[in-house]
Amino acid sequence: MPCLNEADTLERCVAEVRACIEAHQLDAEIIVADNGSSDGSRELAERLGARVVAVPERGYGSALMGGFDAARGRFLVMGDADLSYDFREAYRLIERLRNGADLVMGSRFRGRIEPGAMPWLHRYLGNPVLSWLERRLFRAPTSDFHCGLRALTADAYRAMELRTSGMEFASEIVVKAAVRRMRIDEVPVTLRPDGRSRAPHLRRWRDGWRHLRFLLTLSPRWTLLVPGVVLAGLGALLMGLVLFGPRTVRAVTLDVHTLVIGSLLVLVGYGAATTALAMRIYALVEELGAPAPRLERSFSVFTLERGLLAGAALTVVGVALIGVQAWSWWLTGFGPLDVSQTMRPTVLGATLAAVGIQTVLVSFVYSMLGIPRRRGVPRR
Repeated sequence: MPCLNEADTLERCVAEVRACIEAHQLDAEIIVADNGSSDGSRELAERLGARVVAVPERGYGSALMGGFDAARGRFLVMGDADLSYDFREAYRLIERLRNGADLVMGSRFRGRIEPGAMPWLHRYLGNPVLSWLERRLFRAPTSDFHCGLRALTADAYRAMELRTSGMEFASEIVVKAAVRRMRIDEVPVTLRPDGRSRAPHLRRWRDGWRHLRFLLTLSPRWTLLVPGVVLAGLGALLMGLVLFGPRTVRAVTLDVHTLVIGSLLVLVGYGAATTALAMRIYALVEELGAPAPRLERSFSVFTLERGLLAGAALTVVGVALIGVQAWSWWLTGFGPLDVSQTMRPTVLGATLAAVGIQTVLVSFVYSMLGIPRRRGVPRR
């Protein structure tokens, strides 16, 4: 149980855990991962016979990882210490672990949510939307990604190599299990109104954004890479249509304005695609997401030096196109220009130069991100 000032409810939570242990004759220990309580929670847990593990690094994920690291059991059950979950229902999760599951999630939506237990916004918008997004991105077979009552094997925990310290830890567990092809089961559980007299630690918008940010970082393919490639392709098509002169399509004449819009789409799309690759490399190096063997193999082909050469070549071509127009302008004594003619090579040159410079910059970024950490250096 992660604990930060839970003196109001801790005793009843420990009593429910003991009831579950005794009812099913489990060989188990109760661990309270104290995250810096100042209300006597730690001393209370010790008096109740729980094993207290002090976790100085603040955060929901930090507290749980501290407790998991200290645990001696084969199965790990986690749950909040605010009475929102009935720990007597934990045996259903343990049964699934005994039957071969690696991770067992509680589901409040398939179980029972008591009146007043979950705010309307969380129940009908926040949790369903984030859970749907996570199912779509990572194909995890669970209806409730953020249920606080869940269980996993100690072997699965070690294999996951979890990293995040905040509330997004709840998503990381499921994502890591899904991308590593672990068996994920789900059982219905009951969510009750919490018994605390203080405000909850959860911050609706901050923690919701942290979950969403974490998911977007792990799956930039559909959020950045694919949209970026589509935008860049559409921009290149528009530029190609009007590169050598106006083009009329069903009474609509496209000219240099279309060329400028096409250039914008190319630059935005290329930026999105290269950002997506940087995010994927970061997630790969930090072991946050799924393995990417093809991306790893690409490092033997795409090196810093080759990226710099490609970027420099594009930049030189782009600057040369702009330079030719500047030379022609100089020959005319810097007089008026025929915009419909001079804008085309100038926009094309500016686009190529911008893409080239971007390629040079991201080559350095990719090279730095691809440097593995030294062995033995802690990741969290």
